[in-house]
Amino acid sequence: MPRLAFALRFAALVAVAALFAALVYRLAQPDRGAALTRAVQTHRAPAVPDLSFRVVWRDASTWPTAVRSLAQRRTLSIADLHGYPVVVNFWSSWCDACKREASLLAAAAAARRGEVVFLGVDVNDHSGDARRFLGRHRVPYVAVRSGSVAIERFGLIALPETFYVDRTGRIRNVTRGQLSAPTLERGLGSMRRAPAPRRPARA
Repeated sequence: MPRLAFALRFAALVAVAALFAALVYRLAQPDRGAALTRAVQTHRAPAVPDLSFRVVWRDASTWPTAVRSLAQRRTLSIADLHGYPVVVNFWSSWCDACKREASLLAAAAAARRGEVVFLGVDVNDHSGDARRFLGRHRVPYVAVRSGSVAIERFGLIALPETFYVDRTGRIRNVTRGQLSAPTLERGLGSMRRAPAPRRPARA
């Protein structure tokens, strides 16, 4: 038992160190993420970065019917969800604030079933740890994995962070840190500024 506890603590420390190293790397590089952050803060609604993520959790039960089949792919991009408002939540299994907000996100996704796409992005984590987190918190939407590239392109500062993408693929708002019911509602409201007709999901 002591060996198992030590192994778990060591794995958590490695994950934290990897995220810290990625954040330091981002700060030392010409930063597209900083430009994106400034654009969001000044209400210029930048386009969401075009990244492809590996799917690790395929529960699409709260997604609109037309895009549920996308969860069966090996990889998924936010661009694939164009035509629907998307809440993109960056998290990790070792993040305490991520654990505290998980039930709020799950309830919000269930309440907006078929209308808003919730997408979890697990950052610098182990697949097994991520799946255990998702199962423990009964997450009713698809989750994908990413490494340092997401940190750099989205300008992540610390987990969790939540981006609100409208139907046209533009970022309308962002919440840095743990969500509360009021901040989530504000973010969801911001996505309604640019309605667009829905179109079928790409095969």
